[in-house]
Amino acid sequence: MTVNEILDMLRGILYTTGVFNFQWNIIIMWIVGAFFIYLAIAKKYEPLLLLPIGFGIFIVNFPLVPLMGFTDEGHGQLLRIFYKYGLEWEVIPCVIFLGLGAMTDFGPLIANPKMLLIGAGAQLGVFVTFTGTVLAGFTLKEAASVSIIGGADGPTTIYLTQHLAPQLLGPNALAAYSYMAMVPLIQPPIMRLFTNMKERKIRMRQLRPVSRQEKILFPMVGAGIIALLVPAVTPLLGMFMLGNLMKESGVVGRLSDTAQGSLMNIVTIFLGVSVGATMHADKFLSWKPLFIFGLGIIDFIVCTMGGVLTAKVMNLFLKEKINPLIGSAGVSAVPMAARVSQMQGMKYDKTNHLLMHAMAPNLAGLIGSAAAAGMFIAMFN
Repeated sequence: MTVNEILDMLRGILYTTGVFNFQWNIIIMWIVGAFFIYLAIAKKYEPLLLLPIGFGIFIVNFPLVPLMGFTDEGHGQLLRIFYKYGLEWEVIPCVIFLGLGAMTDFGPLIANPKMLLIGAGAQLGVFVTFTGTVLAGFTLKEAASVSIIGGADGPTTIYLTQHLAPQLLGPNALAAYSYMAMVPLIQPPIMRLFTNMKERKIRMRQLRPVSRQEKILFPMVGAGIIALLVPAVTPLLGMFMLGNLMKESGVVGRLSDTAQGSLMNIVTIFLGVSVGATMHADKFLSWKPLFIFGLGIIDFIVCTMGGVLTAKVMNLFLKEKINPLIGSAGVSAVPMAARVSQMQGMKYDKTNHLLMHAMAPNLAGLIGSAAAAGMFIAMFN
C-alpha cells in the first residue's frame, strides 16, 4: 500500500467521524438535553419521562449518528423505527392511555359529577392560545396542535399533532411534557394569585361511597358517549376506558397489572427517546419551535387560571362551597396536578385533605382535553 493510499484511507476515516462534521449549534441541544436530565435526576421532575427525553435530545445531536435517518436500503434506523411505529402510527399514545386507565379510580368523579365543569373550564387556555397562535402566523392546523399543550396532556398532544401538524410533533410533545413536569413550580403562584385565604381553607364534605357496579358501568357508558360525540378520539379514550374496565372488573388482574406496570414502562421508554430524538438542532433552533415552547407556558398558565376561576364562579351558585384550589387540577396532568392541590391546601390547614376531591376535576380535565382535541380534528382534519 502506497503512502497516498494510506493517507486517502486515513482521510476517509476522518471524514466519517463526528469530529470532522461537528457543528457548533449542536452544543445548544446538548445543553438542552443535559438540562432535562438534570431536572429528572436532581429535581425528580417526572423522571420517567424527562430522563429518556433528555438523553434522546443529547444522543441524536451528535454528527452522523445512525439513529433517526435511513439505511442505504431505505429502512429506518433505530430511533426512526420507534418514532414511526410508535408515534407516527399513534400506537404509543393509545397504549399509554390504556395504562393510565388501569391506574385510575373514577370514584371521585362519579361521586361529584359537577366537577366536569371545572375540567371544561380548565380548557380556557386551549382556545385562547389557538386564537393567539393563528394571529402569530401559524396555520389553523398548526395553531390547533399547539393550543392543546396547555392541557398538560402529552399523549393527547402527540395524537392531535400527528393528525394535524406532524412537522411540529417534536416541539409540541417536548413542551407538553416539560410543563407536565413543572406543574409543582408553575401552578402554586397562580393558585395563590386567584384565591384568598378564606377560600383556601374551605373544607369540602367527604364524598359518598361509589358502588362497584357504578365503577364498572362508568367506562362502558363513557366510551359509548365519547364514540358518539367525539369519534376522532375514540382510539385514545376508548383505550383509557378499557384499561379502567379491566381494573374495576376484578376478573383480569394479570391484564390490569401488565397494562399499568411492565407495558406502561416499555412504551414510556420508547416514547421518551422518540420525542427527544425529534429535537435535532437543525429543526429545533428556529423561530417556530422556540415560539411554541414559550407559548406553551402561557397556555398552561391560562388553563390553570381557567380551572380556578371556574370553581370560584360555581361557588356563587352552590350552597356547599368548592375549595377553588382544586380548580387547578382541571388540567390533565394526572395525578400530579391533584397532588399540588392537596399540598397547597395543607399549607393553610394541615387537616384539610383535598386529594380525592381534586382527582375529580383532574380526570375531568383529561377527558376535556381529549374532547377538545377531537373537536379540532373534526374541524380541520
